[in-house]
Amino acid sequence: MTQPSPLCPNQMQVHSVQQETADVWTLNLINNDFYPYQPGQFALISIRDSEDTLRAYTLSSSPGLSRFISISVRCLPEGAGSRWLTQEVKPGSSLWLSDAQGEFSCVQHPSDRYLMLAAGCGVTPVMSMCRWLVANRPQCDIRVIFNVRTPADVIFAAEWHSLTAQHPQLQLTLMAEQDVQPGFLPGRISEQVLLQAAPDIASRTVMTCGPAPYMQQVEQLSLQLGVPAAQFHKEQFHISAELNDEQGDQLTLRIGQPLREFRVPVGSTLLAALESHKLPVNAACRAGVCGSCKTRIVAGKYTTTSTMTLSAAEIEQGYVLACSCQLQGDVTLA
Repeated sequence: MTQPSPLCPNQMQVHSVQQETADVWTLNLINNDFYPYQPGQFALISIRDSEDTLRAYTLSSSPGLSRFISISVRCLPEGAGSRWLTQEVKPGSSLWLSDAQGEFSCVQHPSDRYLMLAAGCGVTPVMSMCRWLVANRPQCDIRVIFNVRTPADVIFAAEWHSLTAQHPQLQLTLMAEQDVQPGFLPGRISEQVLLQAAPDIASRTVMTCGPAPYMQQVEQLSLQLGVPAAQFHKEQFHISAELNDEQGDQLTLRIGQPLREFRVPVGSTLLAALESHKLPVNAACRAGVCGSCKTRIVAGKYTTTSTMTLSAAEIEQGYVLACSCQLQGDVTLA
């Protein structure tokens, strides 16, 4: 089989597919060559062996510990990549992966005390890191808060139970918004919950992954509680398809000519905002690598996490990579 994209040189075979929850599956991959990665990192995957359609997924396995290279994927109704991976790809199929990427890893942010905060599928890099930390840094103190909609949505439920039972240095707090059961706190993340789980939060390394509004709230709460900015880390590649389900502040996205206006959540990526309103945008890697989603912003408030393919002159002119641009206030596109 011919390599579909120069960005994805690693061919792997699907060994098995395991259902985690009603809408999440883990794909276990056999790799015949050495595939170096760090716990918490992600890889691009060629969808339908296409050169242009790439998606980023966390490697939910842990290096040196897991039998397979694994990715855990939530099937989204309109997600071309997630539907193909979870509904069509079968054992024996081949997948093409990029080299491992990303800075969201406990290896790159070493500490002896962590507070890890996850919501939904954002738990995949957290599990990868926790599994690795208890095996390789057994003296490390780890507190985890995992937010889900219902108890049935806890990804890796059995493994969490096993890990926390075997490793008392790993403490897990589960939170559910609906159908709360014993063992779960009700509601969403709050200052009270953070202090209850980690009274010494200000001296911990805090790492979070989840929908953009969730990470934004977690960052705000953490900084208010005294966590130094240098000790706070969030996964930046995620383009959350759950944004439209979150209730949060909204901003105005303007596009001309002719002038059109759309309301989108504060903290969403420009790419997610455009796609949520069916606006055309080229996006291949969705991880700030390929440059295909280059877009010019003429006014507004935003932050960026990757300018990898942009020149200094383009950045000066307002060009951003839509997948790596987080909208913080009203924005106008050229």
